[in-house]
Amino acid sequence: MSVRTPDPNPGWLSEEDLYEARRRLPMVYVEALPVRLDALGYVSEIGLLYLADGGGHLRRTFVSGRVMYRETVRAALMRHLEKDLGPLALPQLPPSITPFTVAEYFPSPSETGLTDDRQHVVSLAYLVPVTGECQPRGDALELTWLTPEEALSDAIQAEFIGGRGNLVRQALAHVGWGR
Repeated sequence: MSVRTPDPNPGWLSEEDLYEARRRLPMVYVEALPVRLDALGYVSEIGLLYLADGGGHLRRTFVSGRVMYRETVRAALMRHLEKDLGPLALPQLPPSITPFTVAEYFPSPSETGLTDDRQHVVSLAYLVPVTGECQPRGDALELTWLTPEEALSDAIQAEFIGGRGNLVRQALAHVGWGR
């Protein structure tokens, strides 16, 4: 009988394995739209990340990332919220982890309107209230807090990556925003 040292990162794939998996399997992701709420619990602001895409263009997006093997959805959400917004963001996950929608991204244009050039993604999308100070990290250049009206404007909608502006519309409709 041999004793093996446990893998310190059992949920991670090597770059080569990830490339092969993305070519053959849908990947499971979580996405979170950070929001600020008013005193009555209505969405008053939406936090959108600003980053430079592969072509050097500035684009809007939100918290997003893979769910690792043996990781709960709740843990994946918290990991990506902390990674993208910083440790002092203080996200408030709801007791029930039910997404406002399940989004499907494809490597080429499809009926969903959502694209990800690298892969086929099935993503669970959430609205997550954030009460702390956000300090975007990683690829994000900044986090901008916008009112729902601003986030739905044509100018902001045109800046989203891969059709994500449609998810902002769905998120706001989910919470009854349509003023």
